Amino acid sequence: MSKEQGSNIREVAAIAGVSIATVSRALQQPDKVRPETRKKVFDAVRQANFVPNAQAASFRRQSNNTVILLVRDIGNPFYLEIYKGVEEAASEAGYKVLMGDARNDVSRVANHIDMVRQKHADGLILMTGQFPRELLDQVDNLPPIVIASETVAGIALPTVKVDNRAASKNAMRHLIEAGHKQIVHLAGPFPETLAQERFDGYRDALTEAGIDYDETLLVSGDYSIESGRQAITGLLERSIYFTAIFASSDQMAIGAISELRARGLSVPGDVSVTGFDDIIFANAFEPPLTTVRQPRQEMGRKAMALMVERLNGKRTAETIVMDTELVVRGSVARCRPRQP
Repeated sequence: MSKEQGSNIREVAAIAGVSIATVSRALQQPDKVRPETRKKVFDAVRQANFVPNAQAASFRRQSNNTVILLVRDIGNPFYLEIYKGVEEAASEAGYKVLMGDARNDVSRVANHIDMVRQKHADGLILMTGQFPRELLDQVDNLPPIVIASETVAGIALPTVKVDNRAASKNAMRHLIEAGHKQIVHLAGPFPETLAQERFDGYRDALTEAGIDYDETLLVSGDYSIESGRQAITGLLERSIYFTAIFASSDQMAIGAISELRARGLSVPGDVSVTGFDDIIFANAFEPPLTTVRQPRQEMGRKAMALMVERLNGKRTAETIVMDTELVVRGSVARCRPRQP
């Protein structure tokens, strides 16, 4: 061990309040260190801006030619087309792609950022709504990161996204034009920017149509099928009246439809439903889901293109906003008021 490396490890150990051996184990075998200890070590690594000399020398000789695509929930089929686009563009540029699962846990986001900082990968394409708070003011010291689909408030990084507010407003207009006024919004988790943008589009459409906003029609979830089911359970058990649903994800829309059917309501006969994303199951579901289509494969390609630029030294925080399309299928019908 060199003198420089030893002193750096000692500094990290002192900041974290652990032994040098624990720091080494946390960096080399993190799964064998308790989560609270691992967090202390990684926080100290960031504070000390520490990169082990052996890893740094390896990185100077050659890159790993590897990029991590970190998603919010690896079980969501929304990410499959984006992965295809990232992988295609990465292959053309000579890179490999590893897919990581944040599991809606900001500490896992921090761990993956540390993996890139420690040169286990060259860059990180981030598709989570959360970002470590302690890194928000460290843009200049971050490893190569590109944001895809989401928006991270308070930090300027290269980003590929859609206009969520405008797309949501357009989906809501479709429901309103079908005569619906009591429209539930199944939102994402607040205060994440993605959830707020889609909620803002929901409110914009109501205001444009002269419909009063009713906060009892807003339910926040996590974009999953189960949160869609739970939202409907809560609404019906509280006897909240509605004739339509605008869901912030197709998975939430599918969960909502499943629960409506289980409770004896038909879609679109009793309740109309629109989703967001156009996942592979949207057209195969019954009824086929009206939804907002995002150009996911092209979004993935552009995200990787931004990453290649970042890896080649470009430091500007370009934001690419891509077009969406409302795909009209069979889950929306003219409003037919039912007995509340």
